[in-house]
Amino acid sequence: MKTYTTKGYINAILAAVSYGTNPLFALPMYSQGFGVNSVLFYRYLFAVLIYGLWLKLFKHTSFKISLKELVILFVFGIIFSLSSVFLFGAFTYIPSGLACTILFAYPLIVALISRIFFKERLPKIIWLALCFVIFGIVLLYDGGTVSLNIKGVILVLLSAFAYAIYMVGIKQVKTIRHIKPDKLTFYVMLFGLSVYIWNLKFCTELQSLNSLFTLACAFGLAIFPTIISLETITFGIKFIGATKTAIIGALEPLTALFFGVTLFGETLSLKIFCGIGLILSGVILVILNKNKN
Repeated sequence: MKTYTTKGYINAILAAVSYGTNPLFALPMYSQGFGVNSVLFYRYLFAVLIYGLWLKLFKHTSFKISLKELVILFVFGIIFSLSSVFLFGAFTYIPSGLACTILFAYPLIVALISRIFFKERLPKIIWLALCFVIFGIVLLYDGGTVSLNIKGVILVLLSAFAYAIYMVGIKQVKTIRHIKPDKLTFYVMLFGLSVYIWNLKFCTELQSLNSLFTLACAFGLAIFPTIISLETITFGIKFIGATKTAIIGALEPLTALFFGVTLFGETLSLKIFCGIGLILSGVILVILNKNKN
């Protein structure tokens, strides 16, 4: 049991860190004139192709599922993709740092959904960790003179809500509980791709990749915040639950902050250091908690 729990924490950390690379690959594509749906189409298309070939050729995975499983996975694929659409859309209205800050409403939504609808009893230490993390995320954001765009805020909140539903659903829906994480991940990406095909009017409005740089960014989006993040978050949820996995997701904005400092010359203030300290304290409380949900 301890082995599975340890695997759960490791996968939750990997999911958070990899998902935090979204702006690193998406923003350069925006600067090249790409629209949200074109960026996400290439992200999911390459993810499906790369991961599908990996599962078939190297892991010899069977893709067989029942009709009932197919319907449920289709719904979760749409939900996950909508979360991406809302978040990437918000990047065009508000700074990515602010968007990632607001997105972190999702652990609270996960905790509330788990408590209200599935009667999951959460230890006080988990609620304390959640408070640490939320306050830490707030401290990470240095607003300056940036004004809040209400449309951007609404899009991020919708993204957080969709992401929370996805996290709780794949743990609680009995029909897909037995499906292996790699197969579940593949079908979520495959069905999620349909959202962008529809939004792009069956690809008639798709923008072509016009350089090796944008191609590299698209591959980066497919591998890090998509394939790696989706598979590891599925393992994390299965082994330690949606709430703990969501709280550990606080490492996502720390990843973005790391790239901001190392690649884009951003500076660290005392306020940001305090935020980092609170987030890490919250994550450590979750990991050290011995109570069973």
